[in-house]
Amino acid sequence: MKLKLSVISAAILSSSLLLSPSVSLAKLPIAVNGQQLPTLAPMLEQITPGVVSIRVSGSKVVRRGATPFDYFFGNPQPRNQKREFSGLGSGVIINAADGYVVTNNHVVQDAEKMLVTLEDGREYEAVKVGSDKESDIALLQIDADDLTALKLANSDNLRVGDFAVAIGNPFGLSHTVTSGIVSALGRSGLNIEGYEDFIQTDAAINQGNSGGALVNLNGELIGINTAILGASGGNVGIGFAIPSNMMKNLVDQIIEHGEVRRGSLGISGRPLDAGLAKAQQLDVKQGAYVMQVMDDTAASKAGIKAGDVIVSVDDSEISGFHELRSKIATLGEGKKVKLGIYRDGKVKIVNVTLDGASGITASGDELHPAFQGATLENVQKNEGKGIEITALDPRSPASRVGLEEADVIIQVNRQRVETIRDMNNIIDNTQGNIVLGVKRGRELIFVLIQ
Repeated sequence: MKLKLSVISAAILSSSLLLSPSVSLAKLPIAVNGQQLPTLAPMLEQITPGVVSIRVSGSKVVRRGATPFDYFFGNPQPRNQKREFSGLGSGVIINAADGYVVTNNHVVQDAEKMLVTLEDGREYEAVKVGSDKESDIALLQIDADDLTALKLANSDNLRVGDFAVAIGNPFGLSHTVTSGIVSALGRSGLNIEGYEDFIQTDAAINQGNSGGALVNLNGELIGINTAILGASGGNVGIGFAIPSNMMKNLVDQIIEHGEVRRGSLGISGRPLDAGLAKAQQLDVKQGAYVMQVMDDTAASKAGIKAGDVIVSVDDSEISGFHELRSKIATLGEGKKVKLGIYRDGKVKIVNVTLDGASGITASGDELHPAFQGATLENVQKNEGKGIEITALDPRSPASRVGLEEADVIIQVNRQRVETIRDMNNIIDNTQGNIVLGVKRGRELIFVLIQ
């Protein structure tokens, strides 16, 4: 009974302190029983100057569908239209000496002017060093002194349940801080980006947080906030961030080459699930099941075989094929990696030097509205070159016209195509229907786009 009364008394005291107009907040206790109350304030005071606001403006060309007036005047063709735009986002200073600021590509895409505002109110016009649409990373540079850069953490060491703090500018509210935990790791297959290996967090992330920082309790950068999942576009406790290791690999390539040069193993595969593991009598729970190894590739040279299960990359476990694909692609061409391979009941380590990816990738909506929801990539298969559908939203226009993941487009209107550029050139010069010749397994099928 004494314990209950003490709790009630403490609750009444707390309520009276909050409700009484005569009690100053300055008089509230900062310690209880001689122990300091927990607070993130000292850490945040050190790192929030490293998070910036980014205001962008510019114009972009959008594809406008035919209107009733177009049909009336006998010109029912879609046309391109230029539109002005402006927007707000966030960014993180990762190198104070060189003025490097990392953000999301979708924050600065098509921007003609980018204005970076620091926490102390200073403003600088930024230049884009480079960007990568498929991983949604962009690197900016500003010419400024006395900058604060965030220290990078090793995101491969994260665990579900670790505390996480998000800092950004949601709805233009500068340097808003929210906290939560790491809800999941290695999230992929969301069709948000071409290469996905997200940290999931319940720290509140809203519009304008894109490009901001996700940090641990030491104030170290563990991720770049990039997306939210919610029907209204607002926070529902499910946000996603690009891991800091993935971001660093991409940024290093942009600084060195001016672009991202993707790595490639030269395999096709699928996630390992319980059904496949049982059918193949595999004593392993997760990983990337190798279905095919292409000739004369990094994988074949390293001795990887069909039927192997890749379970780790550089000593970090992977959950499935999507995570493997993202890690390999973002590590970059020429990088040396250690792969954990499960074979014959044992895990062995294989050293691999990555090839360059066989070509560029593109989002389908860059090519034609009918391709929206698909990610396309130039590939070299045994039967020749083509454009593979590497990711597909099953509810998208691309799926509805009849395309499937792993399809390889080799013809457009009976003309041979080997690259996305080839296909784009033909589509741009075509009026009316488009017929795709698609290799699906061993068959050639045709897909009509009206």
